[in-house]
Amino acid sequence: MKTKSELTKEMDCQPEECLASLLPVRDALEVLSGRWKLPILIALSNRPKRFKEISKDINGITDKMLSKELKDLEVNKLVIRTVYDTFPPTVEYARTEHSHTLYNVISALNEWGTLHRKEIIGNRNE
Repeated sequence: MKTKSELTKEMDCQPEECLASLLPVRDALEVLSGRWKLPILIALSNRPKRFKEISKDINGITDKMLSKELKDLEVNKLVIRTVYDTFPPTVEYARTEHSHTLYNVISALNEWGTLHRKEIIGNRNE
């Protein structure tokens, strides 16, 4: 994680440089956007799972949305879909090695979300 001074230095740039540095951020947000992608990746963090297992793990997601999000994650090489030659065919979803590079991102979002929640909601025990 970068220090505050490193981030401030990076943000002190010429307009063209700043816009160019936003491209990777936009890419990342586009890949991870929406309500369901991170919960899907977290649901798959321990082992490969079948569609219905993922669906049961994520409260509130519809099968149609799960299918769409899994396809998006597959296109972005974060999830791999494996079809086994059984009758009926067995399909499993698993995280790719590339998806494990998101560990620090998810950890940072968790840390910031906790901080933000405290800032907005405050300590209810007071």
